[in-house]
Amino acid sequence: MKKDEGMKCVRCRRIAQPAKLRFQQYSLDGWKCKCGEEYFNPLQAEKILTLNKIKHQKFHAKLGRIKSNLIVRIPTAVEAALGLSKGEEVTIRVKGKSIEITM
Repeated sequence: MKKDEGMKCVRCRRIAQPAKLRFQQYSLDGWKCKCGEEYFNPLQAEKILTLNKIKHQKFHAKLGRIKSNLIVRIPTAVEAALGLSKGEEVTIRVKGKSIEITM
């Protein structure tokens, strides 16, 4: 099914139309029917569920070294949830004796 196609509603059998929906404080693609039934894009919803799951966890990361640079190894769960990839740029801020890494 293409993104811009409708989806058959399981409740009323009408065609639900593509729409931007709210799911756990996030906006994502999906379909909304005239009867009020909503269907979320499963890949986007899964990513949100994964983000919410790891948001409250603490991760330990090991520091490494490549030539003269100290590197931080990001855990696989964080990499997958945020869709990080090699070569992507991030911003590092020093906050007291802590660091904050943002995309």
